[in-house]
Amino acid sequence: MSSWNLGRVMPAGKATAVVAIVLLTGLAAGAQTLSVLPVNIFLPPGQKATTLTVTNPGKTETAIQLRAYAWNQSGDDDPLTATAAVGVSPPMATIAPGASQVVRVILREPPQDREATYRILVDQIPPPAEPGFVRVVLRLSIPIFAQPMVRTASNVQFHLETNAGKLTLVGVNSGLRHDAIREIALTTADGRTLKLDGGFSPYILAGATRHWPLAVQGPLPLPGEMLKLTAHADANAIEEQIHVAAAP
Repeated sequence: MSSWNLGRVMPAGKATAVVAIVLLTGLAAGAQTLSVLPVNIFLPPGQKATTLTVTNPGKTETAIQLRAYAWNQSGDDDPLTATAAVGVSPPMATIAPGASQVVRVILREPPQDREATYRILVDQIPPPAEPGFVRVVLRLSIPIFAQPMVRTASNVQFHLETNAGKLTLVGVNSGLRHDAIREIALTTADGRTLKLDGGFSPYILAGATRHWPLAVQGPLPLPGEMLKLTAHADANAIEEQIHVAAAP
């Protein structure tokens, strides 16, 4: 199978996504909005099919292409690999202004002993180019979480690492199901509040390790020091003391 690293996965929660930005000088730019519902697909044990709806709220018709990929996490990347385990029908469609297209999603290979994760990419097919006018292509990325017949749960353990003057929150998910960690904040012993240094996908898949850089003003915490972590996971709020590990 071929594999593509399509960059950082966009957080869920928004039904509209634009992932191509064109900086232009002396040219007009146009983009047509697409929306999709649901923004996450959850397949409980035994369910092999569902639907999603792509809507064109614009004033002109638009063509789309849909493709399914296996979604994994390697290091801090989210590589997507072409797969036949998930099918989409129709794979291409033209949507009239104000109309919607219902897409059938079929799970051909049910997961066995852990959650299986996929993504459906919905790409707008740009119309023929017009002189002096550049189209901005839209892409939407829809996560799929398919559950096996056995019970699964996430199990994310956290610690902090310092290296080369940087402080990083590390999450290790040894469970069999993904989790989503949002609204991360840490409090130092001297009362400083530390937040993430930039925007990151909240997902940590089963068996994955994620690193979240932190913005630090002032001295870095020392190895062995304890900080208070607060965040929100899918199932519960997180509030715990975590330690700073020595540089690996």
